[in-house]
Amino acid sequence: MKRILALGAALAAVMTAPAATQGGINALRDVEAGEWELTRPGTPAAPIRMCVGDPSRLAQVAHRTRQCTRVTVDEQGQDVLIHYTCSGAGFGRVKMSVVTPRSLRIETQGVAGQLPFHTTYHARRVGTC
Repeated sequence: MKRILALGAALAAVMTAPAATQGGINALRDVEAGEWELTRPGTPAAPIRMCVGDPSRLAQVAHRTRQCTRVTVDEQGQDVLIHYTCSGAGFGRVKMSVVTPRSLRIETQGVAGQLPFHTTYHARRVGTC
């Protein structure tokens, strides 16, 4: 029981920490802001376009229209693990891997609209916005 309480307290601390910003995530420091196109490899799904000033917002594909709190959980080299929560709208856990400053691999999972999701995207910068 003490372990469960300790785990809950640790998770609460992470969830209430201030949001990570582009300047605070070394892996994303060279990633360019602008208009990004996200595709799901191997599927006929239409691409998603997002205009972002802070590339860490690409972590919130499933909640792209929501204001969410993002927390950097782990960062190693060109990979960053981000957890985000959107008050009353769900949450997500995302691994972003920088291929180049204009290309990312985004693996995301969580809950949106009370349903679970798990998706991989290839993101590429396509211009300014």
